[in-house]
Amino acid sequence: MKKTKVEFSNPEGESLSGIIELPTNQKPHNFVLFAHCFTCNKNFFAPTAISRAMASAGFGVLRFDFTGLGESEGEFADSNFSGNIEDLVAAADFLEKEYKAPSVLIGHSLGGAAVLFAAEKIKSVKAVATLAAPSAIDHVTKLLKSEIKSIQEKGSAEVNIGGRPFRIKEQFIEDIKSHKLADYMANFNKALLIMHSPQDMIVNIKNAEELYVAAEHPKSFISLEGADHLLQDKKDAAYAGKVISAWASRYLDLPKEKELKTDHEVVANLGNEGYTTQIKAGIHNLTADEPESAGGNDYGPTPYEFLSSGLAACTSMTIQMYVKRKEWDLENVETHVTYEKKHADDCENCEEESSKIDTFNRQIKLEGNLDEKQIKRILNIANKCPVHRTLSSKITINTSLLED
Repeated sequence: MKKTKVEFSNPEGESLSGIIELPTNQKPHNFVLFAHCFTCNKNFFAPTAISRAMASAGFGVLRFDFTGLGESEGEFADSNFSGNIEDLVAAADFLEKEYKAPSVLIGHSLGGAAVLFAAEKIKSVKAVATLAAPSAIDHVTKLLKSEIKSIQEKGSAEVNIGGRPFRIKEQFIEDIKSHKLADYMANFNKALLIMHSPQDMIVNIKNAEELYVAAEHPKSFISLEGADHLLQDKKDAAYAGKVISAWASRYLDLPKEKELKTDHEVVANLGNEGYTTQIKAGIHNLTADEPESAGGNDYGPTPYEFLSSGLAACTSMTIQMYVKRKEWDLENVETHVTYEKKHADDCENCEEESSKIDTFNRQIKLEGNLDEKQIKRILNIANKCPVHRTLSSKITINTSLLED
């Protein structure tokens, strides 16, 4: 992914710090605006992993620090929920001016409530996704309950949230109380996806149910089974990003995919950063990459893994086709392929690297009621699969420059 640091101003003229994630090898088809959780920042687990997952699906994503948090200017003590909404509108205005107006909003926890209110003010938005969002804004006061009395008596108090100290003023509490999410949701007119973990210990799953019931269609719910409130496991956050990408595409204007000239043509597109390569094969989209140890992101199989996959798939298909014609009892065929370079058995100059040859090791697992004669014949047929024949033959690769 391409990552760019950006800055824009909130309504008070204070600078807010953000990061834009862009696809590596294409222009973003839509832009997403991400709102982080209460007292979090743009670099927490969920914003980072979800942004990257969505960028890999062709979205541009802006995640930023609310006023007084992370690298953004301003005092957190002077901020409030209304200010968060204003920050989101400012971020949307920035996107519209510098890139493209956002069509999707994503909010985590209290940020989820913020994007619900902000959606009405950002006309370009067509879809909104929330993660672990409360169904009532004053839910956040539960985090402050031990200091509520002190805040009301003194006008402010220092509160420990997630092991970090924050000063909360009485105006924050009053502002929270003034937003009635349940009433607002009755007129919410954007496509809505609610994601929540049944194991969330901070915002109970009951909140997701209440939000879902309050909202009008189109609305969807996805369980984040086993995840914690902050989505600290990268796999949980990446899953959320992939699901949101697929869900949102139903409500967005996506560019028509460029058709290939022939049924057998394959296109591999790689930008100027990293090795993450987008592949189009027929109507199918794939991703190739290198492992992190080789400088890649490990977002997909390596080129040689794709090559081995082709041999494995073709072997299984060829065996199944043959067995079906013979009407033999084969329930399942599983082909394992590994690739390596090793010296030939009759190597005369083994000390030279050029003396090594490409070697594919193939193992086949057969499940069914087969006798030894049938098994022997099947293994023989495996050597006749088309990809096997291609790899075993002398091949020609013609290379030329493609003009636009």
